Amino acid sequence: MLVNWVKAQSVPGLTLEVLREKGRTPVIFMVVPGSNDVQETVLLYGHMDKQPPMTEHWMPGTGPHTPVIKDGKLYGRGGADDGYSICAAIGALQVLQAQGLPHARAVIMVEACEESGSRDLPYFLEQKKSVLGTPSLVCCLDSGCHNYEQLWSTTSLRGLMMAYLRVDVLTEAVHSGPASGVVPSSFRIMRQLLDRIEDAKTGKLPDVCYAAVPAEDLQYAKAAGESIGAEVYKKFPWVGSTQPVSSDPAQAILNATWMPALSYTGMDGMPAGVNAGNVLRSHTTLKLSLRTPPSVEPKDVAKEFERILTENAPYGAKITFTLEKAQKGWQAPKLAPWLSSALETASQQFYSKSAMFTGEGGSIPFMGMLGEMFPSTQFVITGVLGPSSNAHGPNEFLEINYTQKLVGAVASILSAHYVAKAQ
Repeated sequence: MLVNWVKAQSVPGLTLEVLREKGRTPVIFMVVPGSNDVQETVLLYGHMDKQPPMTEHWMPGTGPHTPVIKDGKLYGRGGADDGYSICAAIGALQVLQAQGLPHARAVIMVEACEESGSRDLPYFLEQKKSVLGTPSLVCCLDSGCHNYEQLWSTTSLRGLMMAYLRVDVLTEAVHSGPASGVVPSSFRIMRQLLDRIEDAKTGKLPDVCYAAVPAEDLQYAKAAGESIGAEVYKKFPWVGSTQPVSSDPAQAILNATWMPALSYTGMDGMPAGVNAGNVLRSHTTLKLSLRTPPSVEPKDVAKEFERILTENAPYGAKITFTLEKAQKGWQAPKLAPWLSSALETASQQFYSKSAMFTGEGGSIPFMGMLGEMFPSTQFVITGVLGPSSNAHGPNEFLEINYTQKLVGAVASILSAHYVAKAQ
């Protein structure tokens, strides 16, 4: 269906391939020729895969698989993350062509495994290396915005380490009557281990998890905090009187972009309460999800975590640390003067406010790959994942008016890129 939509669009010269290989997820690969007098390439990126639907948690009248427009928002799974990206990329080129404005040659890549770490993308990038060349600008349409009032550009992405921590005390579960008080609880041992890597009161982690925050990012956080204020934390669906870790907007932004944070995203070995009996369980497993600062190497963190957690096990229990993923973050290169000006112009033109810059708490694996491949390339990373849009959760939505303006802003940036390179 998506391919048929692309073919129906009026974009002169557009060529389209669906790259397929057995055992790999597909990639939609498009090329739109540019004006002949500029030998430059722009790469526009997005992804079409989604997270699991969480169907039962959607509000009445909406659902993950049925698009619904309500109060200026388009509800549906993966619309904002990241189904709109292919439409926005083609739409921006259509805007320029409709007005007779020149642009550089454009390559559009839309992958299907970003949510799984973009494991197949390097293979297809290598296949299309000669066609892609060295782009002078990468525009990634898979990021967020802290409000729907101005253009936001992402300056950094945190890394991610995911691992399983398992504690075994018995070969099989036993009656808790004779065993409890004799056999140590695997859950209590787990609590002791977690205290080794995270202060339960402050969230402080081992030193290997931290990095110095660049002065420029401190300034960006301060400016963004002044712009959005308490909305940086008010956007979340708090329960009761729960408070944020920090109520200072700038610090909250830094906490979500340059500070490490450990989450516990899953547990095995423990039955649902309704099924739990008087049994001392044989083991407990936790899934750890650690967001790391952009410049920290998650593999180093994993190695240190394994050492800390497995040595001198309480009661001699069997402790197993299994690394699932270690994905480094990313820092954008310093903005070229033309791009800095283009971002400000686009934001003023379409939102009547200045552009804002901030890091992003999540990860986009593709950016790290491209950063290594093209160290001199300029990057624009932006998107529509704003307050309450709830990517990866129920009731995900795309704010339609903001997205329409973003298409215009991308077109404006592509036009400025052409002018800069034509000089």
